[in-house]
Amino acid sequence: MMSRLLEKILVLLSVLPFACFSQEDGLFPITRPVIGQFSEIDGAQLKEWPQREDELQCTSWRVAGEANNLNPWRQIPEECVDYVKEYMKGKGYEFDLVRVSKIAGAFATSVNLSNDGRDAWVFDIDETLLSNLPYYAAHGYGLEIFDSAKFDKWVETGNAPAIESSLNLYREVLRLGFKAILLTGRSERHRSITVENLSKSGFCDWEKLILRSTEDHGKTAKEYKSEKRNELVEEGYRIWGNSGDQWSDLLGSSVSERSFKLTNPMYYIP
Repeated sequence: MMSRLLEKILVLLSVLPFACFSQEDGLFPITRPVIGQFSEIDGAQLKEWPQREDELQCTSWRVAGEANNLNPWRQIPEECVDYVKEYMKGKGYEFDLVRVSKIAGAFATSVNLSNDGRDAWVFDIDETLLSNLPYYAAHGYGLEIFDSAKFDKWVETGNAPAIESSLNLYREVLRLGFKAILLTGRSERHRSITVENLSKSGFCDWEKLILRSTEDHGKTAKEYKSEKRNELVEEGYRIWGNSGDQWSDLLGSSVSERSFKLTNPMYYIP
């Protein structure tokens, strides 16, 4: 008996804060529950709520990936394909790239360079200087498991466009007097087409273009790029900046004074 009475009291208390009162009756009786106040919420608005939650879940997944908390991952979640597509083709991706390039440019301007030609800035190529978005748009924006043979065919077309904000940073770095060193996971057999693609996209005057040789195949990107940076340091280069879309472009040994991670929710390279 007491439990039922307590239930009724709790129900009444839960309704009171959301009720409408009238002072004209003196005792402030409840005239109607608050649900009447929300009658204007239609079905379309209700349907947007789970859609909004899905978007937030995919945003949370993307942020976790950018923070390297998902390491390692092989493909994007199926439910996030549309989200990644809209992000990559919309203003969000563009704004994020521009912001990174501006921050990197501000740092580059602050460095006091020597006159010995050994002040270097390292750039990755794919999704850093050149965009492979046309390829990934045709392959599910990262939903498909990476196929190296298919990707190589795309590379061999030499049609990857420049990422404009990165091209602006690249030109600024050269203007300031840094030596641009391009360090890519592409194979040495793609040197000619890579040079052609870079040149026609506006990139020129680099100090070195380093690609994977036969003995580098089988190494993780982190291992391979660390070894190449070690060699650069041994040659006397000071690596002030490093721009890349993968954590494996930036971590390891002989890291730069400042590293700049470009966003890429489409794939992960260890």
